[in-house]
Amino acid sequence: MSKIQAQARLAMQELLAQAQLKPGQIVVVGCSTSEVMGKRIGTAGTLETAQELLEGLKAPLDENGLYLAVQCCEHLNRTLIVPRACMEAYNLEEVCVMPQMHAGGSLATVYYQSLADPCPVMSIAAHAGMDIGGTLIGMHLRPVAVPVRIEHAKIGSAPLILARTRPRLVGGERAVYPKKIR
Repeated sequence: MSKIQAQARLAMQELLAQAQLKPGQIVVVGCSTSEVMGKRIGTAGTLETAQELLEGLKAPLDENGLYLAVQCCEHLNRTLIVPRACMEAYNLEEVCVMPQMHAGGSLATVYYQSLADPCPVMSIAAHAGMDIGGTLIGMHLRPVAVPVRIEHAKIGSAPLILARTRPRLVGGERAVYPKKIR
C-alpha cells in the first residue's frame, strides 16, 4: 500500500469513527491531487495519485455500506459523481457531463471510470465530508456541519478539513433536547 493510500484510508477511518454514520448514508470528498503532491491547487494533478487516494478512501466506505460522492472542480460547477444507486436512493438531479482531468479533476475522473454505472449529479446533502487540499465542500453538506478533528490531518502535503452533520436544534427557551445529540 502506498503512503498516500494508507494516509487516505486512515483519515477516512478516523472520520467515520467520529461521524457514526448509518449504512446508506453519503460521504462527500473534494480533492486536489495537486495539493497532495505539494503544488498549488489545479496545477499538477495526476490520475495515479487520484487512483491511490480512491483506493484508500473507498475501502472504509465500502466496509460500512456508505456512498461516496466525489466533487468535481469549479470547471464543472462542483458537480458530484455518485453511483446511480445513490442518485436513485436520494432522488438527486442527474446532469450530463463526464469529468476529465482538467475539467472535473483527477479524483472525479478516476472515480467516474471506476464505477459500473456512474451518475453525475448537480448537488447533494451529504452526512459527512472530507476536503483534501482546500476544495470547499461545504455546499454539499447538510445544513448543520460539525468540525471533526483527527490525529492524521494531512494526505501527502494537503491539509484535511473534515465534518460530520447533525440535525438542527429547533425550538426556543422551552425546548428540551436529548442528552446525546448525534
